[in-house]
Amino acid sequence: MNLTQLTVFREVMETGSISQTARKLNRTQPAISLALKNLEKSLGLALFERKGRRLVPVPEAHYLLAETTDILDRLSTISNTMAGLIKGHSGSLNIATMPGPSAFLFPRFISESVGENPDIRITLSTRSSPQIMELAGTQNIDFGFADFEFSTGRQSQYSAEIICGDCFCALDRENPLAAKNSVKISDLDGVPMGGLHTTHPFQSKVRQQFQAVSANYNPNVTCQYFLPLIPFVSSGQCCTIVDPLTVATERELNLSNGRVIFLPFDDPLRYEYAILKPEHRPPSRLALKIRAGWKVEVIEMLKEVGANPRTRVISDEREKQG
Repeated sequence: MNLTQLTVFREVMETGSISQTARKLNRTQPAISLALKNLEKSLGLALFERKGRRLVPVPEAHYLLAETTDILDRLSTISNTMAGLIKGHSGSLNIATMPGPSAFLFPRFISESVGENPDIRITLSTRSSPQIMELAGTQNIDFGFADFEFSTGRQSQYSAEIICGDCFCALDRENPLAAKNSVKISDLDGVPMGGLHTTHPFQSKVRQQFQAVSANYNPNVTCQYFLPLIPFVSSGQCCTIVDPLTVATERELNLSNGRVIFLPFDDPLRYEYAILKPEHRPPSRLALKIRAGWKVEVIEMLKEVGANPRTRVISDEREKQG
């Protein structure tokens, strides 16, 4: 027996008619009769008694109908599921992102992308950038979003799409520097500063910028990521240098009630993000769709805040400019 024969059999059971089955399945009557005959031949059993123009099922046909319905319904479910997977409308997604974007921007994007689709299961983890690189390297996530850091030691088992944008100086609107259109690192000489932990690569970059112009870097507030610094800035306790996605987040959430403004630097200080893709974990259509959409979303947000975004790809120690 085959699926065509079972489909014909189920329709004949429901209609009791060769002609009605032919119309419903868009087949000829001889084709329906042949499929039914071959099914009966393969089973060694007559499934119907012919009474005039109607086919009356024998008792064994009712058992076969129950089994046939289960088989065809299951195949229909599989077919629909596969169609959803192919179109990226169903499946599961395991993503890790660093703390800043995970507070609002990334969950908002995911929720808007997925909508109310109950056939998509999302696992979103908040991790430090080194942890995300480890997860990508061990093939345990579909993709990750992190601060970009060059891998050291053994060759990484992931590729990275780099998105970079200009940083901004965040300061209270009552600060005298707020009257300027842009700032220099030298303008922050000796000014109380908020920043990230000293082990964060960006913090080393900030210190180098101060050293390059012989300015005194004066940290008085330290946080794990940028957003918690905003209340300290709004109270006038410090200024801080932030990445452009923090600017985008503050514009959306207005955590400071308008007390914090963001000024560009005369000499741009760039911040680099990375979309990390495991090299040996084939991506699903859903993962490809969400990952590509997030890249577009990040670039658009950076454009909106005036961060002049640029992209490049790093894979197997080779860089490609985008």
